[in-house]
Amino acid sequence: MSRPLFALLALCALLVATPPRSARAADTTIPPELAGVDIVERPGAQLPRALQLRDQSGQTVELGRYTTGDKPLVLVLGYFECPMLCSLVLNGVLQAMKESDWSAGTEYRALVVSFDPRDTPEAARKKRANYIEAYGRPVAGDGFDFLVGDEASVRTLADTVGFNYRWDDTTKQYAHAAGAFIFTPDGRLSRTLYGISFPQKNFSLALREAGGGQVGSAWDRVLLFCFHYDPNARGYVLATKRLMMAAGAVTVVLLALWLIRFWRVERSRSRLQARTNEAS
Repeated sequence: MSRPLFALLALCALLVATPPRSARAADTTIPPELAGVDIVERPGAQLPRALQLRDQSGQTVELGRYTTGDKPLVLVLGYFECPMLCSLVLNGVLQAMKESDWSAGTEYRALVVSFDPRDTPEAARKKRANYIEAYGRPVAGDGFDFLVGDEASVRTLADTVGFNYRWDDTTKQYAHAAGAFIFTPDGRLSRTLYGISFPQKNFSLALREAGGGQVGSAWDRVLLFCFHYDPNARGYVLATKRLMMAAGAVTVVLLALWLIRFWRVERSRSRLQARTNEAS
């Protein structure tokens, strides 16, 4: 048996045999002031490629620029003067990016879009500079950009992905949901990640899933085989049934191989015995 196949079989057997630890679900409790502001699941929604926004240098860009090639896209919606929640979400995404073995600009793109029309390219530039420094890795090209736009444009984008927000006259702030959106390289919404923290497993598997086999290694495809997305848990969980079926199939194949080998050994032994009898 080849070593790669043996390693895969051993991995699957270990995962099936080892009971999963109780995983603490990400906290998705919505504070009272955010009641009614949530994210509506819209899997498969197409990113409005022709939508025009401005990047951190003040240049007008179309969203389609970020869905070219073979890189999935991580999208975060927020605003740069947000007193707390936006920073928590961005910091959560940044932490997941830092823990991932994939790098922004190389295997995927990360994009932050402000839904506050008062935000300027200069504010985007400063915010991007802070997060690029905190990321601590070189970012190629448009791998980690910050965009601003007019109210109609950012509302179109938010509605597309199911992200709800509203202006609160009492607090003079935006009330909004918390999460990140993962797009396929051709701009289809693949997965929505909720909350302000994003476990490295969920983040990395969402990227690999969105990549659709166009990026990543054979090991990534093994991971996607072993885990699947559970909408109730809002995360990736061990695909126990799938692994049990695979383990069963592997067991049948191994048993068949053993029987074939056993039959060949017995047949050789019988022939040798027959020759010995003839010689005597």
